[in-house]
Amino acid sequence: MEVPCVRVALEAGEATRTMLADADLIDDRYGITVEDGRLYIPVTDPDTVRTALENGDVVSHTVTERDTQTSPADLLAFEPSYERLGEAALIDEDDPERARAIADAIVESDLPVDTVLNKASKVKGETRVRDWELLAGETTEVVHREYGCEFALDLAAVYFSPRLATERHRVTKQVESRERAFDMFAGVGPFVIPFAKRGAECVGVDINAEAIEYLRENARRNGVADRVTAVNGDVRDLADEYDGWADRIVMNLPHSADDFLESAVTIAGDDCVVHYYDIQHEDDPFGPGERAIRAAAEPEYVVSVETRHTVRSYAPHELNVCLDVRLER
Repeated sequence: MEVPCVRVALEAGEATRTMLADADLIDDRYGITVEDGRLYIPVTDPDTVRTALENGDVVSHTVTERDTQTSPADLLAFEPSYERLGEAALIDEDDPERARAIADAIVESDLPVDTVLNKASKVKGETRVRDWELLAGETTEVVHREYGCEFALDLAAVYFSPRLATERHRVTKQVESRERAFDMFAGVGPFVIPFAKRGAECVGVDINAEAIEYLRENARRNGVADRVTAVNGDVRDLADEYDGWADRIVMNLPHSADDFLESAVTIAGDDCVVHYYDIQHEDDPFGPGERAIRAAAEPEYVVSVETRHTVRSYAPHELNVCLDVRLER
């Protein structure tokens, strides 16, 4: 059967396979094939893979189907919707009976999952956490792997979105060794840790004390504790301590990042790239953010927008976007 595959030279095959596996992009229904000195790795989402790919290209290729494994859909009368995060499956079901049926099917299937969590509230409060209903397993703590990094986290105590893995990788690829990178809303470190693995010196700030503890643990897990400083607090109260320090700033708080632009300008060095995340109406998704950045940074800095990037659809007619903006004093 012909399916989308990453075609890569054999010498780069293992590194590429590991990267795709860490991002949960390998289509396990099919086997990996070697032909004419190249490896063909079946993938689930060709568009996402093209964005993330450093080696190889995406082609259609004939591969062999694996022996059939039991999926949750095989045990139900419908295709359930769920996300994978480590060895946990995350669902969003209001109907208790349907939620229980999906959880039971996930556990009974051949998925490598032992925990099922149902969203019990929206993200709330300044720490952006939500309530969860534990339908299977013993804990809300998971270990998530993403592009070669490992993150321990407790979903009931911290905010984390696996859907942003490709976006985080897009930004990480821009980071160079010996940069000084500052994440204003660092969480458990999904930007900070891969930045540090590329050789950057990193500061991560978060108002959630538990997230900062996980950030420190994740720095140790990934062997970058010597390049990561984790600080608990409101970044607006800490900005003066890092006046002019950063070569790169991440502002991933899309509903209210504009409230922190004055602090970002304080932290920015003479030549600094800011990754500014926003949620706006599709009619003008980038304009409000760009105007806010210019109002905060000019005339002290020359402001140039290097990338206007749509991350994902957030709600009907609303887009989650990122502006990669260079500030030059």
